[in-house]
Amino acid sequence: MSARSHLYVPANDLERLTKALGRGADALIVDLEDGVSPTDKDLARQNLVTFLKDLNSEVEIWVRVNPEKGALEADLAAAVHSNCRGIVLAKATTLSEIQNLDSLLTGLEKSRGISKALEVSALIESSAGVFNTQAIATGPRVTRLQLGEADLRADLGTSGFAGETTTQFARSMAVFASAAAGINPPLAAVSTNFKDLDAYKKSSQDFKEWGYFGRACIHPAQIEIANEVFTPNAEELAAAQDILDRLAAAGGGVALDVKGRMIDEAIAKIARRTLATGK
Repeated sequence: MSARSHLYVPANDLERLTKALGRGADALIVDLEDGVSPTDKDLARQNLVTFLKDLNSEVEIWVRVNPEKGALEADLAAAVHSNCRGIVLAKATTLSEIQNLDSLLTGLEKSRGISKALEVSALIESSAGVFNTQAIATGPRVTRLQLGEADLRADLGTSGFAGETTTQFARSMAVFASAAAGINPPLAAVSTNFKDLDAYKKSSQDFKEWGYFGRACIHPAQIEIANEVFTPNAEELAAAQDILDRLAAAGGGVALDVKGRMIDEAIAKIARRTLATGK
């Protein structure tokens, strides 16, 4: 199963970072960017080196890096390790940035004898990035997109209900671009209101319906909800299997589901995806 919950953890607190491994998240996004103050950047990088060196866990490790020249190179020097699954490039705006990141990663992997290439998750946080989403999704190593919705709204100058409506365009762009590029569905954005868990669950369910898989978390209380929402339940799995069984019995082509509705290969494709995410 793909990672359902991705917990953001700042790297400037090594004890907190280590404890985060036991919080129940499928993945950690170790933060070297906005979650770390400028004065703590070097400490965060040192902590990351120690954390990756000593890591013994099945939890996926991603590292969010600063996009600026100099800071990016320093972040990658700390992040590139065989225990790191991939890099989250903050404020991704153009395909050329992804290509540059690929070049830097290739050099570090070669010099360190890392045989498995690190993946890239592009975090899009600006209007320019939204309009370049399709190109970014095709970039080398990119396996997933994310939206930084707070920064995006700041760029657009929107908030409240109007901000939610405007952001929906970007959310849809991420889904379409991911499907067109043949990469994983995008990861749903964080919710900063970590005390309203009912709202978090509702919005996570909405993201699932829109074509997202998995969600970023900023508080451990959100992890269980993300895992639940993005895990098919027994009823959903049974329904998906029933669709495939009915089509197979009909010899392919078309058939009727349990409610008498027509099903075909398009419906079967969705059913297979449901079964795959339930493994």
